[in-house]
Amino acid sequence: MKQRLYAHRLEEGASVHEHLTVFKEILSNLEAMEVQYDKEDLGLILLCSLPPSYSTFRDTILYSRESLTVDEAYDSLTSYDKMKHLVVKPDSQGESLIARGRQDRNTDNDRGRTQERNPRSKSKGRSKSSNRGKTCNFCKKKGHIKSECYKLQNKIKREAANQKGKQPENSGEADVVEDYSDGELLVASVNDSKVSEEWILDSGCTFHMSPNRDWFTTYETVSEGVVLMGNNASCKIAGVGTIKVKMFDGVVRTLSDVRYVPELKRNLISLSTLDSKGYRYTAESGVLKISKGSLVVMKGQRKTAKLYVLQGSTVTGDAAVASSSLSDDDITKLWHMRLGHMSENGMVELSKRGLLDGQGICKLNFCEHCVFGKQKRVRFTRGIHNTKGTLEYIHSDLWGPSRVPSRGGANYMLTFIDDFSRKVWAFFLKQKSDVFSAFKSWKIMIEKQTGKQIKYLRTDNGLEFCSDEFNRLCKSEGIVRHLTVRHTPQQNGIAERMNRTIMEKVRCMLSNANLPKSFWAEAASTACFLINRSPSVAIEKKTPQEVWSGNPANYSDLKIFGCPAYAHVNNGKLEPRSIKCVFLGYKAGVKGYKLWCPENRKVVISRDVVFDETAMLPNLSLKDSSNKENQKQVEHQINTESTPQVSTKIENRVTSSPPYSIAKNRTKREIKPPKKYAEADLVAYALNVAEDIDANQEPSNYSEAISCEDSEKWMFAMQEEMESLHKNKTWDLVKLPKGKKTVRCKWVFKKKEGTPGVEEPKYKARLVAKGYSQVPGVDFTDVFSPVVKHSSIRALLGIVAMHDLELEQLDVKTAFLHGELEEDIYMQQPEGFTVSEKEDYVCLLKKSLYGLKQSPRQWYKRFDSFMTSHDFKRSSFDSCVYFKKNNDGSFVYLLLYVDDMLIAAKDKGEIRKVKAQLSEEFEMKDLGPAKKILGMEILRDRKTSKLYLSQKGYIEKLLCRFNMRSAKPVSTPLAAHFRLSSALSPQSDDEIEYMSHVPYSSAVGSLMYAMVCSRPDLSYAVSAVSRYMANPGKEHWKAVQWILRYLRGTTDVCLQFGRTEDGVIGYVDADFAGDLDRRRSLTGYVFTIGGCAISWKATLQTTVALSTTEAEYMAITEACKEAIWLKGLFSELNEDLQISTVFCDSQSAIFLTKDQMFHERTKHIDVRYHFVRDIIVRGDIVVSKISTHENPADMMTKSLPITKFKHCLDLVGVHC
Repeated sequence: MKQRLYAHRLEEGASVHEHLTVFKEILSNLEAMEVQYDKEDLGLILLCSLPPSYSTFRDTILYSRESLTVDEAYDSLTSYDKMKHLVVKPDSQGESLIARGRQDRNTDNDRGRTQERNPRSKSKGRSKSSNRGKTCNFCKKKGHIKSECYKLQNKIKREAANQKGKQPENSGEADVVEDYSDGELLVASVNDSKVSEEWILDSGCTFHMSPNRDWFTTYETVSEGVVLMGNNASCKIAGVGTIKVKMFDGVVRTLSDVRYVPELKRNLISLSTLDSKGYRYTAESGVLKISKGSLVVMKGQRKTAKLYVLQGSTVTGDAAVASSSLSDDDITKLWHMRLGHMSENGMVELSKRGLLDGQGICKLNFCEHCVFGKQKRVRFTRGIHNTKGTLEYIHSDLWGPSRVPSRGGANYMLTFIDDFSRKVWAFFLKQKSDVFSAFKSWKIMIEKQTGKQIKYLRTDNGLEFCSDEFNRLCKSEGIVRHLTVRHTPQQNGIAERMNRTIMEKVRCMLSNANLPKSFWAEAASTACFLINRSPSVAIEKKTPQEVWSGNPANYSDLKIFGCPAYAHVNNGKLEPRSIKCVFLGYKAGVKGYKLWCPENRKVVISRDVVFDETAMLPNLSLKDSSNKENQKQVEHQINTESTPQVSTKIENRVTSSPPYSIAKNRTKREIKPPKKYAEADLVAYALNVAEDIDANQEPSNYSEAISCEDSEKWMFAMQEEMESLHKNKTWDLVKLPKGKKTVRCKWVFKKKEGTPGVEEPKYKARLVAKGYSQVPGVDFTDVFSPVVKHSSIRALLGIVAMHDLELEQLDVKTAFLHGELEEDIYMQQPEGFTVSEKEDYVCLLKKSLYGLKQSPRQWYKRFDSFMTSHDFKRSSFDSCVYFKKNNDGSFVYLLLYVDDMLIAAKDKGEIRKVKAQLSEEFEMKDLGPAKKILGMEILRDRKTSKLYLSQKGYIEKLLCRFNMRSAKPVSTPLAAHFRLSSALSPQSDDEIEYMSHVPYSSAVGSLMYAMVCSRPDLSYAVSAVSRYMANPGKEHWKAVQWILRYLRGTTDVCLQFGRTEDGVIGYVDADFAGDLDRRRSLTGYVFTIGGCAISWKATLQTTVALSTTEAEYMAITEACKEAIWLKGLFSELNEDLQISTVFCDSQSAIFLTKDQMFHERTKHIDVRYHFVRDIIVRGDIVVSKISTHENPADMMTKSLPITKFKHCLDLVGVHC
């Protein structure tokens, strides 16, 4: 790949665009292979790949700047290529125009002086590098080269005309116009004797020209100025004036200083004149666009290979309405919206300083959005603080709660205002209790940046500012507190007024952008960014940013909030090169713009953006996740100080939630769970993230469902749900009793992907109660509900494979509706299904409903009661495993996971009997032979008695989500060179900022679910990276990417269950002091049945071991606990496995399990680890020695060479 980079060359005449595309592709591949280059070296490589014809361009670029990065080389080469295509070269027909000075008719030296006197007469499309010191080989004059020699060009044209013998009068000759006042000259062309009504956009004209006198709306006769033809014939300039032209968009604009030349045959618009007035023009795909800022004012269509004709028509007579190319009103309004609806005085102040591209500001006309956002009551008296420096006096206030949570789940906005500079910082919080941590982190950051300390802090008396921890911090840091009198917010007027100013801008910007209210935090962040760059009367009309930093702010990169933005993407050669987004503001610490992609529901950070500030997107139908139960507990903080500069990173954030949660309680504070539940919590977290991976783009509410392209399918699903609810008699419509409150409800939609080629996707609609509004002790008491363990599922699959049992699957329709409620709960009527003439009625729930806290528990109690009443026994080792012994001695097994069931039996007749019993009690859906459960695909080969458990589909989605589908595969889950520790966590601000954009926790959770279900080979790797989820660093993220690369090459890996009857066999191993942070050892074990893994674990030991023997001894204890559980489960399922064997490769640890003697070196071992001695004495478990090379648990505790790693996989039935 390096050789390809150095050998890549641009051939003469080849496409520069394609050359750059291939160059970028090579760099992208090298980056994926972790090959790093200096950006300046890449810039030189790119310039050296150009052909000899680009030597002038290359020299100019290299010698005009001290350093050149590859991004700058990209931009320069792209601009140069566009200009080359825009320049219209002269030909024998004389259609091009060349600007000359008044004295140019006689001497070349005068020509050079005229160009210096009028440097702006050159347009962008004709700009060339400096030729000072160079000599023309044709005319021997200095100041230009042969290819630019006008004498040579005239000679070539004359010879071409003589050869053709066709040189009619005034045809094919360049006309030279001598101006009446300043001596600048102009060349025009005439192609036929008939006057054309078209306007030609010419890059060579010095002024606009027209031969049509009746087009002029204002006119002044002049006596000087002539047009000189190529044969020295002249045409007189008769006058100058203005002409009205109706442009492509219907807007009438005025061309000023147009020369009236009666003898011309064409109307000419001078691009150099437009360029001198601040317009810019670009040509692409046969269209020439002239724009002011981001507003396109003119368009020209390419008529021939050399001419661009204006798309528009001249307005004459009474139809000539007064209009300018871009009026002062338009300019004022454009900057007003760009600056977040800044006041007129503020814009005038910026204009006086020349910060608005040199443009003037006139009186601001009526702005409806300002009325919507800023209309206010009479203001209070303003307080005065005579501060002498920054951070001397800080004002703070908390705004909220917002009725609509932000897209990140924030409900509050916390602001800090520096009294001296009036600079504002904003933090967006989920709850009030986060105020202290936000203030603490801001204080550390701001004091470190400035070297100063906060002296005074003014807040109100809110509990969030007056907590014990807040007061202790201020007292210890010497910060003097100034508190307001209760119910007197005027005493905190600066902070209160700042919040009002911010929210006024937020309302204006959201109204102007047609964005949902859930974008309020993004708008507030941008508002703070703009307020810090707006003049303030309190600081003598200076800007807060200027007072704070001492440097004026940069306004050139400001764009209208919410305007359409097109971000560049590197798709395939035939794919679109950009995605349409919405501009959301400026990302802190990143040199790029923050965008929202409505189509993909992703936040995109990009530098390569094209903005359309002339229009706003229509009202966006975006998922307004205002419901707390659908929001993840993720911190949402937006730093308001950012600069829109250049970055090559694109950040993708996908936020989605499962349609409902099972047996999960909402808590207002973080509660550390007991250690015995730690493994279950990890599994639950992994399952939650895995559901995000599997999530489709479902509607988020009823309105979206009935307006999307699948509206008929969603409506059918809702009607089906309502029929089930009515059939089940879920509620009665009643009047709401006095003193009672209702629980709200919402529709939740889920699209379940079917098995490719077997079944179609399923559309499900669930009516869900908003259980977060329930009151504990009043609306519910107990909520716990069990679900089947993954080890139990694999154990049943192992039994099915060993005895070749039938295995089928069932689904309970609206399972939670079958639970009986024990409390009176009133709920609002479902949206879209309100009963006519009973709109004020509410639903008195008789049955449990999805979303209620107690629904999972009530459903399980109902199902358990039914199963036990039909002679099924519940397992003592897993509450969701049921079994029944038939008269012939055979068994029927049933596993329950919420509403999904697996049924196994020797005879299909027994399965049909159970299905019939279930269908009589519940509304069931028969799914036939088991194909998929919990994202795990079940494949059977009955001929060879093989059963396979795979997650190929899930892993492919996982790789797609984290952009690893094209990554280079590796052979092991985690290479030995990864020495992970907390010392690798971010230390600098740059590293912290970088990792804040990395989806580390989401990626680890996704990997964890794959490991829990069917991939024991990932156990050690996932265990290692999961230790650093609180504060991961770059090296930790590289380790996660390595695991993803391993999955990239092992998507087909699965568990293979066979008919061998080896019984339950366990393998255990430990890695002494494998944790580099606390020097704790690692425990790893794996249990197999029939040669296939059914249970495994890799975890850190809770106690530091003093020797390898101690570490192995504690690992054996953990493995024996799992062996006892498995033996009990199998004995209940009629699998008499006799004594379970656990193999260990440490002879010392095995002796310790059998030795009851007291030793000086073992007296400190906790008694909980000695219970293994009792179970060995009873004969429940046998611990035996095994060679290290034959111990598959070795892969659970450390990185292994590829040969041994594959051998371990073979030993536990992992089929590659």
